[in-house]
Amino acid sequence: MASARAILEILKHQGVTDAIGVPDNSSAALYSLLATDPDVRPRLVTREGEAFAMAMGLWMGGRHPVLLIQNTGFFESGDALRGTLTRMRIPIVCLVTYRGYNKTIKSFGRIPETVDADLLSRSDVDNCAPITEPTLRAWGLPYDFLHTDEDLPKLEAAFRKVRTLDAPVAVLVTRDTT
Repeated sequence: MASARAILEILKHQGVTDAIGVPDNSSAALYSLLATDPDVRPRLVTREGEAFAMAMGLWMGGRHPVLLIQNTGFFESGDALRGTLTRMRIPIVCLVTYRGYNKTIKSFGRIPETVDADLLSRSDVDNCAPITEPTLRAWGLPYDFLHTDEDLPKLEAAFRKVRTLDAPVAVLVTRDTT
């Protein structure tokens, strides 16, 4: 598991001013810390698509936001991603909690590469997991994984990458933050 406190320290070190999204079980510990932190302001939205527009507006206003949403909400917000961050080349890190990752790994030992109706209807698979990475690739969004605290350098690298690409990058959080 990744430490919410360690993630927050990286966000602060990277100059993040706002964390935008919809809390979920995996991000609950991080949102709890954000609620009392004076440096990074949590900004909650009702739908994840709103988070992309808000992030763009904050960035254009000189702030440095990060998105913190679940993969299910990420799917819902595809057009917002395309029409704002990607099209306008807004360099924002998207922390995406990866619902279903561990359940699917437990069943298969990996995330299946082929997706079909049989796979998506299985009770031992959270059908969000098999479509997460193909969706990111289809939308042209580079991504990496944050499994444990040992992967925290990947989060720091994502901030460097958004500045290099001048475009959004995702970091998939595969376990609940603690």
